[in-house]
Amino acid sequence: MDAEGQAEHLKAYGITYWTLERQMKAKWLLNYRGGSFLLPDAEDIRKECQIRGVSFEVISDAQANQILEDISSPSQNMEAVVLEKAPKIAVYSPKGNQPWDDAVTMVLTYAEIPYEVVYDEEVLSDQLILYDWLHLHHEDFTGQYGKFYRAYRAAPWYIENKRQAEALASKLGYSKVSESKRDVALKIRDYVVGGGFMFAMCSATDSFDIALSVEGVDICEPMFDGDPSEPNYQNKVDFNKTFAFKEFLLERSPMVYEFSSIDMTTKRRIKKEVDYFSLMDYSAKWDPIPCMLVQNHTSLVKGFMGQTTSFSRDMVKANVLVMGEMKTNGEARYIHGIRGKGFFTFYGGHDPEDYQHRVGDAKTELALHPNSPGYRLILNNVLFPAAKKKKQKT
Repeated sequence: MDAEGQAEHLKAYGITYWTLERQMKAKWLLNYRGGSFLLPDAEDIRKECQIRGVSFEVISDAQANQILEDISSPSQNMEAVVLEKAPKIAVYSPKGNQPWDDAVTMVLTYAEIPYEVVYDEEVLSDQLILYDWLHLHHEDFTGQYGKFYRAYRAAPWYIENKRQAEALASKLGYSKVSESKRDVALKIRDYVVGGGFMFAMCSATDSFDIALSVEGVDICEPMFDGDPSEPNYQNKVDFNKTFAFKEFLLERSPMVYEFSSIDMTTKRRIKKEVDYFSLMDYSAKWDPIPCMLVQNHTSLVKGFMGQTTSFSRDMVKANVLVMGEMKTNGEARYIHGIRGKGFFTFYGGHDPEDYQHRVGDAKTELALHPNSPGYRLILNNVLFPAAKKKKQKT
């Protein structure tokens, strides 16, 4: 899985998942040649690699044992993590969305990793317990319809999406979309606290935390929910309820395409040509979880924008790991934390291979980016729940 040796980094994750689906175990060799996978030498695995164009090397048992022995050396910042079971994956997304509407569904499809789509009805009926891993599509959990009001309030798609959201909320017994989304956010919170793995990108990151922080507080203006917001609602924000963020200011104006001061999109002054973020370096033996999540064939990843591009470093809680950042700009791009028995990862931006994705833009063809470092970070999270759990060293 290093830069030179692998022709199809993204599909290699699909091969590993395919192997786990067939009740065969694999090993993830952290920090060894870009985070390589050690799979059983089976004829059907070889054929599947050839079909999908994934590079592989056949090695003897003696060679494999020597690699594992080298990795186990205390002098090497490497570790072999056993992958035991293919995680069952859910994507929280409106049913009508196409796979290319979201980077995660796009790369899952490209890597041929199966997933199921769930939405408000499934979440509120406690079906998340059926899944090991949950991705939040670019959702607005605050009930403000993505803050698209200024630019798109007259667009047919905006009007139709708003109508559908209101109809679904009513069907579920709610008078407002903001109330149904609040309860969905609370159910997702409970899923994570109970031991689930949750991954979110772009606006699903900060809007999720905002929804948790204003539980029971009306922050929506009349064009969103039919009545005024509560007076002085900023002072009612409870940062103790959030997963990742603290001390942020909510954006009150419905005419501003922004949720809060968490996001750095309008604050950053960076040219596309120099927009990169760096991945942190972790001890594979002592910190295997973040080490898994940053596995890549490069430590420098191209930046990309979204409604929520990146997170203000000052507003990330102290107990949350910043795994990818642009230090000179004070922004975090890729963060991870623990909540209860579960884990969450937030990744800023919309599409790692589409620098400034806009409404109506053509989909990204991942066949043109089979070695995308930005997309590898997503797939690290997909395989993360497959890792054998072991006691943390103290």
